[in-house]
Parts: sequence; C-alpha cells; structure tokens
Amino acid sequence: MKSSKCILITGGAGFIGSHVVRKFVNAFPEDTIVNLDALTYAGNLTNVEDIAAAANYRFVQGDIRDEAFVEQLFESYSFTHVIHLAAESHVDRSIVDPLAFVTTNVLGTVILLNAFRKRWEHNWEGKIFYHISTDEVYGTLGMDGLFSETTAYAPNSPYSASKASSDHFVRAYGETYQMPYLISNCSNNYGPNQYPEKLIPLTIQCILQGREIPVYGTGENVRDWLYVEDHAAAIHFIFTRGKIGETYNVGGFTELKNIALVHMLCQEVDLLLGREAGSSQQLIRFVTDRKGHDLRYAIDATKLQALGWTPTQTIQDGIKKTIAWYLANQDWIVAIEQQK
Repeated sequence: MKSSKCILITGGAGFIGSHVVRKFVNAFPEDTIVNLDALTYAGNLTNVEDIAAAANYRFVQGDIRDEAFVEQLFESYSFTHVIHLAAESHVDRSIVDPLAFVTTNVLGTVILLNAFRKRWEHNWEGKIFYHISTDEVYGTLGMDGLFSETTAYAPNSPYSASKASSDHFVRAYGETYQMPYLISNCSNNYGPNQYPEKLIPLTIQCILQGREIPVYGTGENVRDWLYVEDHAAAIHFIFTRGKIGETYNVGGFTELKNIALVHMLCQEVDLLLGREAGSSQQLIRFVTDRKGHDLRYAIDATKLQALGWTPTQTIQDGIKKTIAWYLANQDWIVAIEQQK
C-alpha cells in the first residue's frame, strides 16, 4: 500500500538540513519530501543538487517568518509531518543582532506550529511536528557532569535563548492543543557543507591559505562533536522510532577542548598536504573571548542509545573525511566567498 506522508523539512539547503533532506529522500521514496529554505547566506542549493531530480523531492524557496506564505504552503501540500531545522544558528551573529534570532527562531517556529495546528487540530492521528534544537539551551557545565533530557534550561546567548523559547513553544502546543511532537537537542555538528564561518571549516581554510587561526580565549572551552551524517541518521531514527511527546539528546560521545581540536586539524591537514609536521600550529592566535562564552557542553545520549541509535564515526575518521571534502570542494568555498 502506498504511503501518504508529505514531509516538510525546513532549512533543507543548509548544513545539517541538506544531509537530513538527502536521508529522507532516500529513505522514503514513496513519500513527498518538500525542502523549504529561504536561501539566506547559509542556504545553498548546491548542497542538495545530487537529489534535486528525485521523483519524491520538491524545493520551495520561502521564509518561515511570512505567515501568509506558510499558511498557503500548508494549504497546497497538506503536510502530515514537519521536520523543523530552519534557524539562525551562529552565536557570534546573535550577539550582534539578537532580534534576527528572535524573529526566525521564535516567531518562525510559532508560525509553523500555527499552520500545522490549523490544518490538523481535529485529526492528529499519524501526524508529527519534529523540532530540532541544540544542547546550548542547557547553558554551561563545569568540568564534570552531562546534559540530560531533564536538565533545566539556562541559555547564555541570544541564540540559545531563542532556541530555548522555540522548544518551550513546541511543548506548549503539545500540551495545549495535543499536537504530537518530538524534540531533539544535539551537540556540535561537523562535516561536509558546513558554512565556513564555523570553527572547523574556518580552521581548515586558514591552514590552507596560511592565515592566522583565531581561537577564542585560551581554547579551553569544551564541546561534544558529532559527524553530521550521524546526526541525520539520528533524526531519521527518532522520526521513525521516537515516542511522541518526548525529548531526545543527540551527542557524539566525543568531548574535546577547542585548542585540541584545532591542533588535530593542523596535524591532519599538514599530513595530507605533505607539510612539515607542526608547521600549521604556528598560525594559531588566541583572540578576545566571546561574550558569555559557555565553558563546556557535554551530552548524555544514553536515552537514545538505549533505543538502538549510536554514532558510527569516530572523531578521527570524521575529521579526516571532513578535511578531504573541503580539499576536494574549494570551488564551493570560492562561490560562497564571492556571495559575501
């Protein structure tokens, strides 16, 4: 029997979203997958060009902050499922322009929730609103402990505050309107197609170009790293096996200080390019720390792991794959640089 799902994926031309779109297009050939993206600076259709001609794939350019547009889109497609990734996500940008993060991450999420509610409020069976969030909503940790699904929210940046707010709205719609929802909070992602302002691609480009590698503070901040394709697999796993109304933490079980990660990148790029060992580390420059910079994030993902999901990439293998991708796709970087 032919499936009848029509799945909306927001932000599907971005870094994580493009990997999720690809995963779902391939996993659900009998369903319709609609990729909605505003194609802001972080959205790039070349990220999904390999599946653009798939029979079950549709792309729509549009802004989740445009209420009339979103409601018309839901009227046209009658989405049975929403996977919501579209967001402003760079902490530094949120410090400069907090309002942009409020309008996209909070208002945009509520507009989507309203459109989904209006379409299905009296027929929730088989419907899901799946909201993708971040571990940053939990705030910061000392050198001990892990974030669990019951950790109290304590966001410390405008970005994390906006994501925390959107999480609360999704839960509130679940309680108020009985909307079936899922939420996942993920640790730092890395891998192919990540916009070059983020730490790993920025460091790779600095090494390749012989530019100074900026590292905040003394590089002691700790992050849990997850390869992006493992995150896409986790989203698919939660979408198909998660319990409605539950939150799931997604982590890579890999904690690294920022400075250790930068050293790893220097070592691997030097090795790949045949440079003298340690030469790229001389490019490291410590810069004034970010305002409100969280010391440490660390995810307890045992709830999801108990259901059967676990990451497949070690940080060593994932970093090698990521570096190889950027080395082979410098034209992708050049095109982005020309758009600035």
